[in-house]
Amino acid sequence: MALSPAPAGYPASLEDVPRAVHDALRAFLDTQAPLMAEIGDPVDEVVTHLRTFVLGGGKRIRPVYGWAGFVGAGGLDRAEEDPASVLRALSSLEFVQACALIHDDIIDASDTRRGNPTVHRAFEAAHRDSQFGGDAASYGRNVAILAGDLALVWADDMWRSSGVRHEALSRADGAWRGLRSEVIGGQILDIALEAAGEEEIERADKVNRYKTAAYTIERPLHLGAALAGAGEETIRAFRAYGRDIGIAFQLRDDILGVFGDSAVTGKPAGDDLREGKRTVLLNLALSELDASNPPAAAELRDGVGAADDVAHIARLADIIAASGAVEGVEKRIAALSKSGLAHLEAAGIDDEVKETLRHLAVSSTERRA
Repeated sequence: MALSPAPAGYPASLEDVPRAVHDALRAFLDTQAPLMAEIGDPVDEVVTHLRTFVLGGGKRIRPVYGWAGFVGAGGLDRAEEDPASVLRALSSLEFVQACALIHDDIIDASDTRRGNPTVHRAFEAAHRDSQFGGDAASYGRNVAILAGDLALVWADDMWRSSGVRHEALSRADGAWRGLRSEVIGGQILDIALEAAGEEEIERADKVNRYKTAAYTIERPLHLGAALAGAGEETIRAFRAYGRDIGIAFQLRDDILGVFGDSAVTGKPAGDDLREGKRTVLLNLALSELDASNPPAAAELRDGVGAADDVAHIARLADIIAASGAVEGVEKRIAALSKSGLAHLEAAGIDDEVKETLRHLAVSSTERRA
């Protein structure tokens, strides 16, 4: 969808943003390779793998929302910032995403991501193939942790070296610091709730807010608008939209985490049940089953995080489906989508941008399996 006329060579539509982000990431990685290669072959190998991971997939949804925030807040009209510099700055969000995914896969002991081995499993396999000493699994995990750390360092490097003026970076500094802290805090909360077997729906909602919504939609919009010099009213409206649509996005992912087609999600079906994720979907199912079918509730509690075969996971998915929780989550997604779009009316933006953000909301929260 078109946003508004853009300078030649820069994204004129949302469909153009992912390719432009890919090119910006590739150019940045090209500048880092010689320095890292000087350190030694093992480092060079990690950088090569990280490069493949960052450039090899993803919808670039965070930079897309960041660009929508910049253009929607009049960034191109003001012409104070070079659009190429802004695009580079917003592309750095993909390194935050890479860090989050690599570390999340380690935490969840996941084997696949985007249909390929996860980073820690790839390095584990490399250890075996090279016949290194020591434990292959430990090596893979340790190297992947450091690869994720490097991605987070490069996110900040790319953001600050983007060419965006100091004044604009200062305006966006609170959003930039908040985004990185919130996603890590959300991950910590997620782990703690899983370990405690937490069943409070409100706590699961909080994980959705900080682990996903804030850094996927709310903060990218905030960053783009801040770089454009938007007023507080516009930023508040963008953030409220981003919070609601971002939570709805995660709720859709929760459904896919139990019932999704692995060919679509790139991860095994029922992975959330195997990992013991304390999602709104699971907690709502347990709440409903406690009232309507206590034996099924007990079976679900016992199986989550313990099921490790396809038949057992399928049985747990059937229990959740029968509980009515999926319908309950669908109602939450619809309500959040409606409230998120309503916030746009207070954003002080033109109808074209509103329509663009409506389109993004639908594509972010629609059924994908």
